[in-house]
Amino acid sequence: MQTSPHPVILAPSLLAGDHAALRESLQTVEAAGLEWVHLDIMDGHFVPNLSFGPETVATLRSQSSLFFDVHLMLDNPHQHLDAFLDAGADQITIHLEPDYPVEATLQRIKEAGKKCGLVINPDTPAEALVRYLSNCDIILLMTVVPGFGGQSFREDVLPKMEQLARLREEEGYDFRLQVDGGITTETAPACLARGVDTLVAGTAFFKAADQKQFAKEMVAQ
Repeated sequence: MQTSPHPVILAPSLLAGDHAALRESLQTVEAAGLEWVHLDIMDGHFVPNLSFGPETVATLRSQSSLFFDVHLMLDNPHQHLDAFLDAGADQITIHLEPDYPVEATLQRIKEAGKKCGLVINPDTPAEALVRYLSNCDIILLMTVVPGFGGQSFREDVLPKMEQLARLREEEGYDFRLQVDGGITTETAPACLARGVDTLVAGTAFFKAADQKQFAKEMVAQ
């Protein structure tokens, strides 16, 4: 069993909220007593779906004090970075898979005074992250192939969680370890037992009969 130096955080994914009433979806997150919300930004190229743009993020920012955890699923995140920084992102995570200047992009996020991190898809090896870990505030492991909500959790990602948590401990890193995809009260315990401390839940959170109780169950495990 791996542990984390950080308290557990639940970050509901707004992608699973009501797209015709995103402000109300933010209020649902706030009413559940949570501090983070996860914003999935999709470009229709890197992933086969489209979601929110920076204008939507900026509008939501003006109406909420939640911590905006912005996940850029883009082929060229470095070209859109300033727009999301200006829109009010508190943290930006970028994928390792596309071909772009990863280190320089992480540095630009840090220079803007925001938290930064990297994301890898289920089939990308954890070893690909090693050279960047000292520069990251958070590492996000996708536990589904990104693009659409409601997919089943991939258990083959569990060893990567353990591997990264062990590296964090051995090297004295301080990054949060986040998972996203099929995260429910059933799948979360296995993640937390492997050093994960940040849970993204979309469908399970917004479809819960009692979001506040769901949040309590998730972080108390």
